[in-house]
Amino acid sequence: MPNPGTIVGTHHLTFCVGGAQEDYDFHVRTLGLKSVKKTVLFDGEIPIYHLYYGNRVGDASTILTAFPYRQAGWMGKRGTNQLRTLNLAVPKEAIGFWADRLQAAGIERTEVERFRTQRLEFAHPCGIPYAIVGETDPDPREPYAGSDVPVEHAIRGAFGTTTSVREPEPMDFFLREGMNAEHVSSEGPHHQYRIGTADGHGRIIELVEEPDRPQGTWSFGEGTIHHQAFDVSTPENQLRVKDYIVGLGFTDVSDVKDRGYFFSVYCRTPGGALFEFAYSTEAGFLIDEAEDELGTHMCIPPHWEDRRAEIAQLEPIETIETVV
Repeated sequence: MPNPGTIVGTHHLTFCVGGAQEDYDFHVRTLGLKSVKKTVLFDGEIPIYHLYYGNRVGDASTILTAFPYRQAGWMGKRGTNQLRTLNLAVPKEAIGFWADRLQAAGIERTEVERFRTQRLEFAHPCGIPYAIVGETDPDPREPYAGSDVPVEHAIRGAFGTTTSVREPEPMDFFLREGMNAEHVSSEGPHHQYRIGTADGHGRIIELVEEPDRPQGTWSFGEGTIHHQAFDVSTPENQLRVKDYIVGLGFTDVSDVKDRGYFFSVYCRTPGGALFEFAYSTEAGFLIDEAEDELGTHMCIPPHWEDRRAEIAQLEPIETIETVV
């Protein structure tokens, strides 16, 4: 029998934003996450920041990563057949705290109930939809304790994502057959799936049918979610997952790419969302910074070392931490 490999849960979530300062302020000063790493995008010839946020050490499933594209002038278009919403997990008792905090920050939010969870829907300053989801199950992930958000209310990491689709059937097949997902529930145009293993986190993938919504962009561009990365733990398992998905006929799958802190394989799903299957290197984010210095340097990938002068022209960021 073919071996589908094992997907543990979410590894990280990546998106294209506007200004670097407003993105930093949103994730660090408002959402209370740690600035784990400041580096540059590996792809392309234009210097673009790659900013990582998460918990104290950037554990898998806590990481959100941003490409600020406003300085380059690249705009994206939100639409269907595209990742739509970033869903972040907090304890269910924290929803009231976050409703008040977002309001105090001048961020419009809407409280909804979906799939038996209370949620606060709001948006990043560049327009990307976010939702804070009150988890009803215990979440053992270590929240970041270094911000002004009380630890008991702090964001734990990814809950999952929502993808906008014109029709759910092709994506349903990919999730069930390609990723061994379980269909949990449907509420009208909303469909929820669970992937991963019991020790994984960020295991919820949701689809929303929006057949009349225009097609969204798939390239880099401000205001769009770029991809969801899933944790596959090891290089051997990553190849199993890749080969199994290709064997199902989904051949739009990349070769393995070295991202410095992890190794990645990318796949364009039939619902349009870009998925990544990643495993962290042994050193992870400590490969170029000590644990107590995470987020305090501008870490330049080796192939960008000769272009430091160009990188120095990127928008300066006023940070909480002292950047060397």
